[in-house]
Amino acid sequence: MASGIETSEWRDRKRWLWTLGLIAPGCSVVPSQLVLWTGVEVFWWIGPIIVFVMIPLIDAVVGDDGVNPPDEVYERLSNDRYYRWCTYAFLPVQVVALFIAGYLWSQNALSVVDKIGMAVTVGVGCGIGINAAHELGHRCQRHERWLAKVALAQSGYGHFYVEHNKGHHARVATPEDPASARFGESLWQFLPRSIVGGLRSALGLERSRLRRNGKHWFSVHNNLLQAWAMTVVLYGILLGVFGWQIAPYLVVQAVVGFCLLETVNYVEHYGLLRRRLPNGSYEQCSPRHSWNSDRLVTNVFLFHLQRHSDHHANPGRRYQTLRTVEEAPQLPAGYASMVVLATIPPLWRHVMDRRVLAHYDGDVSRTNILPSKRARILAHNMSARKV
Repeated sequence: MASGIETSEWRDRKRWLWTLGLIAPGCSVVPSQLVLWTGVEVFWWIGPIIVFVMIPLIDAVVGDDGVNPPDEVYERLSNDRYYRWCTYAFLPVQVVALFIAGYLWSQNALSVVDKIGMAVTVGVGCGIGINAAHELGHRCQRHERWLAKVALAQSGYGHFYVEHNKGHHARVATPEDPASARFGESLWQFLPRSIVGGLRSALGLERSRLRRNGKHWFSVHNNLLQAWAMTVVLYGILLGVFGWQIAPYLVVQAVVGFCLLETVNYVEHYGLLRRRLPNGSYEQCSPRHSWNSDRLVTNVFLFHLQRHSDHHANPGRRYQTLRTVEEAPQLPAGYASMVVLATIPPLWRHVMDRRVLAHYDGDVSRTNILPSKRARILAHNMSARKV
């Protein structure tokens, strides 16, 4: 661990690797050239191939990171502007890639299947772009918060800016949080609940904020309208330049993008529950309320998102200062692998349910149980414990 290294000599060994995060949006730039050079049309699908096949394989070979920055270098590391520019750089690459995709979608030479492959590739980059927006949206600097809204424009998921910071972080690992997956809940049950619930939450939160500040809903101060207006402008320019024929592919990439985000949400808090206190409130969020993974490769691609336990316990920390925490429950693999696993509910439950139960010493009543399955799960668990 870094604690055994002299503080004055400590260096971030991942410092120059953070630029690899640009590979995700960059995937949308290269498919046409790869197809041209090789004649292999599967390269239109290079985004999911890299993220869900290559990264999990490399993750398995490279293994965990295991290095935390010493507390003594926190201020220096946090104030190093290089790390901020790594997230800022994501945005122009993301926008350029989207316009290249728009041009390709408008070409009659491409088949519908190829265009869908390109849309899925762009959507994967878009979903990872939401993660860049997540990092920027947590910052106090006004320009970074605006950049967060810009990064969300491609997916049309601008309400995430409000819901994540004011809703999810306040209610995480409770039944009231639409973005916290419940024990026994499949990904396919979770997605509509989280998507609709997150939107409702954002509308309510922003309405309350505006009312407290004496502002009207239809005003320039509305964070939701600001973010959605950016989507309207971006899509309007794309449709104006390349024509209405690209509209279906814009929708596909947006849906892929925000569904990838919500699938990561599903992975991050599955089954975990904060204890309710005698006064009716919930205990303070701690590292025990988020699933953690310290796989090095995926950490680099996702700006340490996998050190999610420390992020929820200390949301003000910038990504480069996040630490892996021993008390946090650990995933068996990186997020890229777990996202694939989540799409197959029986396999997911086989791998994860026993880990949730082990985290709570076998007491299923301490988990965030899916209400429709609560009685059956409790009865089954009681019978199993007796045996």
